[in-house]
Amino acid sequence: MAVITNKKDKMDSEEFIQLFAEQFDETEASEFKAETSFRELEEWDSMVALMVIAMIDEEYNVKVSGDDIRNSTTVQDLISVVASKK
Repeated sequence: MAVITNKKDKMDSEEFIQLFAEQFDETEASEFKAETSFRELEEWDSMVALMVIAMIDEEYNVKVSGDDIRNSTTVQDLISVVASKK
């Protein structure tokens, strides 16, 4: 499991998943796992994608692109992208 750090402390994948889940209003946080195919969620849309990009920038000081999001299928894919850009 990839370990990524934010501006303040080391942060693990489970904490990333929790922050990711907070970007969704209607989907229960318990539905999110590393293997969740987030783009298949009913609530996923371009607005949520922008909120995820902003969360990653704010929490991890990492810039991810729309292509990074489009090329990711699971939450773990996003975790790996963030870890690779640290």
